[in-house]
Amino acid sequence: MEPTVYFVIPCYNEEAVLPETCSRLTEKLDSMREKALIGPGSRILFVDDGSKDKTWELIAQYNRENPWVEGVKLAHNRGHQNALLCGLMTAMPLCDCAISMDADLQDDIDALDQFVTKFREGCDVVYGVRNKRETDTWFKRTTAEGFYKVMKTLGVDVVFNHADYRLMSKRALEGLSEYREVNLFLRGIVPLIGYRSDYVYYDRHERFAGESKYPLKKMLSFALDGITSFSVKPLKLISNLGILISALSVFGLLYALISYFAGVTVSGWTAIVCSIWLLGGLQMLCLGVVGGYIGKIYSEVKARPRFRVETYLQNKQEK
Repeated sequence: MEPTVYFVIPCYNEEAVLPETCSRLTEKLDSMREKALIGPGSRILFVDDGSKDKTWELIAQYNRENPWVEGVKLAHNRGHQNALLCGLMTAMPLCDCAISMDADLQDDIDALDQFVTKFREGCDVVYGVRNKRETDTWFKRTTAEGFYKVMKTLGVDVVFNHADYRLMSKRALEGLSEYREVNLFLRGIVPLIGYRSDYVYYDRHERFAGESKYPLKKMLSFALDGITSFSVKPLKLISNLGILISALSVFGLLYALISYFAGVTVSGWTAIVCSIWLLGGLQMLCLGVVGGYIGKIYSEVKARPRFRVETYLQNKQEK
């Protein structure tokens, strides 16, 4: 029997690209049904993450006109990861597997056949991995690849050059639902679930329309969230740095004492000022890292809801 597949697409101010996205995905679903890859209950699920433009109006329109489109509207903007999680949890009781992808058509929808094929072969998680990053600027390519390498160095199990283009089976989604942290980094959580996994390699396209929702500031914040949510090695590095500086300070004190008793006067406040700035900067950096972890503990302890659904437009067609 063909599996019921939900295509989960978080949206934030995507009115420029949404018509083309809906059109292409509808054509793709029809094609996959004709090939008997997916069942008749398969759907496209758009999640509006508190958009300020006409994104939700378009989703509601498509839901009325297109029998394969469903929509979820969040009560307010909660960020990409929370919107994606909301869509996956909404789809979980309705589907055999769910495929998450961005609304900007950069993810190659022609690769969807391979995702479903691997699922039918027994994979619970299928990761979409980019073949290359030729469409990225040198800065974005270098920083992105550097981020994955840093995460690996810190002991975080992430898939290199994988974003959030992935397939998850129902039981993988059920496993994901047991992770309750408020600070979400799905690229790090999903590999922790386990189960059989595989990869689909694809070429990422240019954004079809609109502007990227991940400028440099958000990218840096997302990277820091990923590091601090899955590794305590920065705290260990601070401890080791403190030990190293303490040891160097002892040598500095011995040097000062020997110079004093030897009657050698060392003039020059430059060295003193530089050392003060160095130690002060290191202290502020370390306090910032520790403060970041404390802030995450504060958010987790409050245990506030990660998202709140305002409206769910479910297609009433019999599945």
